[in-house]
Amino acid sequence: MQTMISEQYEVVKVEKLADINSKGYLLKHKKSGARIQIISNDDENKTFYICFRTPPENSCGTTHIIEHSVLCGSEKFPAKDPFVELVKGSLNTFLNAMTYSDKTVYPVASCNDKDFQNLCDVYLDAVLNPNISKRPEIFKQEGWHYELNSKDEPLAVTGVVYNEMKGAFSSPEGVLDREILNSLFPDTAYCYESGGNPEEIPNLTYEMFLDYYKKYYHPSNSYIYLYGDMDINEKLEWLDKEYLSKYDMTEIDSEVKIQKAFSQTREVVKEYSISQDENENDNTFLSYNKVIDYNSDRELELAFSILEYALVSSPGAVIKKALLDAKIGKDIIGSFENGIIQPYFSIVAKNSEESKKEEFIRIIEDVLKDQIKNGINKKALLAGINITEFSYREGDFGNFPKGLIYGLNNLETWLYDDNQAFERVCEGKLFDSLRQKIDSGYFEKIVEKYILNNNHSSIVIVKPVKGLTAKNDALFSEKLATYKATLSDEELERLVEDTKALKKYQEEPSTKEELESIPMLSIDDIKKEINPLNNVELNIENTKVLWHDMFSNKINYIKFLFNAGNIKTQHIPYLSILKNILCSVDTKNHDYSQLSNDIHINTGGIGCAINIFSDVKQKDDFSVYFDFKTKVLYEKTDFAIKTIAEIISGSKFDNKKRIYEIIAEIKSHLQTSLLASGHIYAIERASSYYSKTMKFHELISGIEYYRLIDDLEKNFDDRYDELVSILNELIVTIFRKENLMVSITCDEEGLNIFKENYNELLSSLFTENVENQGFELDCQKKNEGFKSSSKVSYVVRCGNFRNSGFDYTGSLRVLKVILSYDYLWLNIRVKGGAYGCMSGFSRTGDIYFATYRDPNIKESNEIFDKMPEYLEKFDVDERDMTKYIIGAISSLDTPLNPCAKGERSFGSYMMNISEEDLQAERNQVLNTKKEDIRNLKEMIEKALLENYLCVVGNEEKIEKEKDLFDNVLNLM
Repeated sequence: MQTMISEQYEVVKVEKLADINSKGYLLKHKKSGARIQIISNDDENKTFYICFRTPPENSCGTTHIIEHSVLCGSEKFPAKDPFVELVKGSLNTFLNAMTYSDKTVYPVASCNDKDFQNLCDVYLDAVLNPNISKRPEIFKQEGWHYELNSKDEPLAVTGVVYNEMKGAFSSPEGVLDREILNSLFPDTAYCYESGGNPEEIPNLTYEMFLDYYKKYYHPSNSYIYLYGDMDINEKLEWLDKEYLSKYDMTEIDSEVKIQKAFSQTREVVKEYSISQDENENDNTFLSYNKVIDYNSDRELELAFSILEYALVSSPGAVIKKALLDAKIGKDIIGSFENGIIQPYFSIVAKNSEESKKEEFIRIIEDVLKDQIKNGINKKALLAGINITEFSYREGDFGNFPKGLIYGLNNLETWLYDDNQAFERVCEGKLFDSLRQKIDSGYFEKIVEKYILNNNHSSIVIVKPVKGLTAKNDALFSEKLATYKATLSDEELERLVEDTKALKKYQEEPSTKEELESIPMLSIDDIKKEINPLNNVELNIENTKVLWHDMFSNKINYIKFLFNAGNIKTQHIPYLSILKNILCSVDTKNHDYSQLSNDIHINTGGIGCAINIFSDVKQKDDFSVYFDFKTKVLYEKTDFAIKTIAEIISGSKFDNKKRIYEIIAEIKSHLQTSLLASGHIYAIERASSYYSKTMKFHELISGIEYYRLIDDLEKNFDDRYDELVSILNELIVTIFRKENLMVSITCDEEGLNIFKENYNELLSSLFTENVENQGFELDCQKKNEGFKSSSKVSYVVRCGNFRNSGFDYTGSLRVLKVILSYDYLWLNIRVKGGAYGCMSGFSRTGDIYFATYRDPNIKESNEIFDKMPEYLEKFDVDERDMTKYIIGAISSLDTPLNPCAKGERSFGSYMMNISEEDLQAERNQVLNTKKEDIRNLKEMIEKALLENYLCVVGNEEKIEKEKDLFDNVLNLM
């Protein structure tokens, strides 16, 4: 086996990885000392990463700023932003970089061999030969810099990472997570914020930045990963010849130190900011945290993941129930973090009070003592094992390539032990072992040892303070003003000149030669045909069934969809409440905890969703479906269908306390999401000003929905009877045979098993007469600014090109690439310092332009307004157009697992999109010329003139720019 490996490498280990049908190779490059892990198999979606162990030395964000900066040009690829050039012009299935608390990872993935090689080459040169020492402007742009446009202006600080972390520090959950980590490991690298604390980022000097890079970015400190179907020896020889052979092995002390166990629990109290109009009561976070041994015993880690589910996270889990019963908090969250050298277990009570700390601790420990004495619920443990194993076996990671997730998971051991490279993909045998240990007292013993009798622990409290953001901003402004006052005229002039010089650098495009150094594909490398749809329309028991016939590894992916177009207008938001309540309340045959355990013991999950399908051939015409979905092994299909039937016909809403808990939990999750993903809520809100489809979205998931949940939670006793009445009416109105259709992804064997059991569902549906209602939606332009305690903002402009008589074209996909990674990227991210910017164009005519963690509002809105001017003058060469086209095609050719293929086919059917439509769109993308982009100028101009604007974010900035809005409101 070793003969296939190049002689430049030492073979450390060769291992058959049966669980993922692969072979693993662990190597060491003899000259440089680089570690290499290879997982070889027939997966066309190839993955590569290079990782460096990077323990932070302070909270200045050095590791994070380096992660951004090395991707801004290198020796071989000197263009100013190779990362963006790759996003625009490759068929990548993943392209990013990530800073963790002790490592920095640079991963890429692609199904195209040539493209994959190009991505690997650019990334390796970026991390090993970056231009950061030649171009100090990179550090200023990506990290931080003083900004002074004239000597009379106030001095300011900005930068991409600086503004990104201002956004990250605006989330109370983010504050809590950081403080938990810091509290448990005060003497190690984990006591620092690797992303950078905004208050400390300006302490990082350019020299410190370069010194850190030189210390840690060497192959001797690297972990290189290759996954998928490729010529391994060819890749290894290229890696040696082009990069690794140029380095000699050196000793680099990047060891992640172990924290010595505490003799007693540490307590930490921190503050977080809420807006002036939010309530400080019931807004405190309490957390109970324990360090669990070292990251070397995978069975122990899996056991704690399962315990977290059984004791804290599952519906009716004993710790969650006890804390909720005692009104310690309104949302109880458990987590087990094992991505660091010493994993830790946490229990968090959200919406609590600092005064409840002692009771919080006592209840947790009393429940644990009882569990040790009387035994942990065996069905809950079995359910936890099954959930974890189903996910492990299925290997479904959504939009993330599974090769990437395998590689990142392997770092959880490989980073700390050179010989433990494949533990995370060889776990199958552990699930049976843990099942056998359920009756042995194993789980009770580790709870006693690692939680109850463990002093390596902390209690972290994060409590709200009104206007803390504004207060800190004022203090920082004062600090800057004081600093400015100490500067001489010459020093001030130098800062003004530095500001101008940076802007000039940012505005100067890379040269033609620099851009052409970055390898790219040609149009000939792209397939011309679409991936076909897979819809077989059947009639089973007088129900329309769409069958997506494909191999699914003996898993049935089933969706029961009930048309909900017959509900009352005022009941629309309650659909979303019903979605959250079903599967989480008692039924006639099960209490909700038993129901959850049975579901997870026997299936990969049963859940509810609301799907809105727009008919793309009609203007603002959409249908709404309430879905039950499940993924289940063929032999358990009968259980899944029977259980869904029980949930439909037998769910009970008479447990007032349980219904309140669910409403409070929904509110808690929405509060977290509103702060973290303000751009999504702003897009929904601005679009709802004119689109009935998006108005419906807003009512079931947006700011309007949050308003309803907030009112229900605050006035629950008064509104409970009304809520139950509406839920019961919705059930009878929606869950009827005449409303039902089915989508199923499987092969013929799975379909036949489904047919044998389908009547079980039909017999549960309602037949009594109901009044035909049908909802009506009214859209109104509001142009709102929603104030929050966030340090940054999310700015959104929306419109609809169909309103001005324009039709959808595939060229809009190319325009999305151009705007998102040229015009908006340059003006909003590079110059403006926002962390993100994006655009979108739908077949229904909806357009959005958005910013993410943006320090600006008015300036970003003005940049949106200037897009037509940019498009009118748009002029690029054929190479650039090819690049944009390839970037657009990349989003059309994402590899899909069987479930996702079924979803794509079903979605196309429901939106009235045919294979001919998809092929026409692809042809339009492939044939887009620069003239086509210029011709879109009028479409964009007309949409922008509609001026639908919504901003979510910093309350001071929104007040300052209030003239932009018709309404200024509090977000919460």
